[in-house]
Amino acid sequence: MLFIKLILAHLLGDFIFQPNSWVADKEREKAKSLYLYLHTFIHFALIMLLLWDLHLWWIAAAVAGSHFIIDLAKLQYQKPNTRKNWFFIDQLLHVLVIAGITLYVMKFDFSLIDNSDLLKVIAGAVFVTVPASITVKMLISGWTPVTPNLTSPQTESLANAGKYIGILERLLVFIFIVVNHWEGVGFMIAAKSVFRFSDLAEAKQRKLTEYVLIGTLLSFGIAVMTGILVKI
Repeated sequence: MLFIKLILAHLLGDFIFQPNSWVADKEREKAKSLYLYLHTFIHFALIMLLLWDLHLWWIAAAVAGSHFIIDLAKLQYQKPNTRKNWFFIDQLLHVLVIAGITLYVMKFDFSLIDNSDLLKVIAGAVFVTVPASITVKMLISGWTPVTPNLTSPQTESLANAGKYIGILERLLVFIFIVVNHWEGVGFMIAAKSVFRFSDLAEAKQRKLTEYVLIGTLLSFGIAVMTGILVKI
């Protein structure tokens, strides 16, 4: 399915193959950032790779070109206090463009790509990694608690440990649902409750506990919904 391949290319290009340093440079330099143009080219290359047909170059060019325009508009108008809003507007516009191009192609019955369950699973698996991490982070950014006096050895953590733990959790939940083993989801929630919330209770940080709980439920919920959608 054309839509799934274009979405997969978008997820790979916008999240997996775009380091945070590129995002920071683009926000600082805007149209002068070389990474903006490299980012656009990566989207073009990924689409061409997934479509694997030189005659379809116009699809890659249309998606990549629109991606450049949307990203540039976001960089020009985004403010620190509107960053979260622009993140969702940006992603929505990209998906709408992909959907529009897919409908255009289907209208003329080009029959470019056969439906593939494997591609749906791959796209879902990619989404529950970095894209879902950023989505959850944006959703709960307004509730980030201030946590002073958490400098003891017991409260120290590895760099980016929470990010990678969340990715692994969502991947496992996603896999459990795809293979019809829902009991595995219950096991993951129970394990997370034992190891994470016991530490938070000892820290006596109620706001932090609520913040982590909201993030955890959102994370698990996204993984569950993605798994269900892939199986439809």
